[in-house]
Amino acid sequence: MQDLSLSQLKNAAFVVRPEPVLRPFGGSFVVADPSLLLPNETPDGRFHLFFHTTFGVWEAVSDDGIAFTRRKKLLSRAMRPNVNLIDGRYVLFFERTRPLFFNALNLVNAAKWKSEIYATESADLVSWTAPKPVLSHTRDYEESERGVSLSNPFYLRDGNVSRLYYSCGLTFIKDCGFCEPTFVSFAESDDTLSGYRAAPAPILSPDETDPYLNLCSGCLKVYKLSDGFIGVQNGIFEKDGKSASAILLLSSDDGLKFRFEKTLVEPKNDGSWMSQFVYASHLVRVGDCLRLYFNARNVSNPLLGRECIGFAEAKLAP
Repeated sequence: MQDLSLSQLKNAAFVVRPEPVLRPFGGSFVVADPSLLLPNETPDGRFHLFFHTTFGVWEAVSDDGIAFTRRKKLLSRAMRPNVNLIDGRYVLFFERTRPLFFNALNLVNAAKWKSEIYATESADLVSWTAPKPVLSHTRDYEESERGVSLSNPFYLRDGNVSRLYYSCGLTFIKDCGFCEPTFVSFAESDDTLSGYRAAPAPILSPDETDPYLNLCSGCLKVYKLSDGFIGVQNGIFEKDGKSASAILLLSSDDGLKFRFEKTLVEPKNDGSWMSQFVYASHLVRVGDCLRLYFNARNVSNPLLGRECIGFAEAKLAP
């Protein structure tokens, strides 16, 4: 993204592909939180999509980034992956959770949630190292009455500094019956996989006056441009008595203080796969187009709701 300018991103008109590229399977109600490697980044020259289901983190592959075949499950007790090619090695950051039984108890407030950021490495996308902790709970704002949550890791190298953006805290969304992240913060280190120090305060917080952020902060993905930074955020908000989520474009001079620019993708409210929520995303460049992969949910009802992964595409102006 470093060869693109903020004006190009602000002028990009994203059009949603009508059908998702991946639907729930294997007894899970969700496929969520896409993170991709592009063909020029992979040993086999294919798209590799990392995502999570109820049962862990999976990987799927595709020749065109549209028709994905399920490949394999990589991790249990894992959510919200973020894959990166760093200095010739693949690094997969993810949210490490308690066992499934305790997660289920959290839904009825019978056990506190606990999750932190872990990572695993690979040289070939075939063999992965044993996961190890990267970022643990150190700040009061990461904890709520429902437990401790560090989630949605997103890696960015800015000069010689490794920065992990992450979500934290837990806000219970009544009509969904589950929690969403309250804040977005960041941690920095001189090393890729250790030594991270969390910021003293979040960089994004709920704002009851903000129509896209009046419940909680969702997650944030940050990209360096030729003239600054952009953030792609999905805020969680309430409108007309129901919760919802939209994907927003933010801009920043330093990657730490952000301002709203425009809405990129909004829920359709039409009974479709993205009727009520559009969630976590990953922005990639494919030729002369930008693709914003994201997961979306049809309804908030915890039994009827299903989450799929799809994308929106925008042609880049010269």
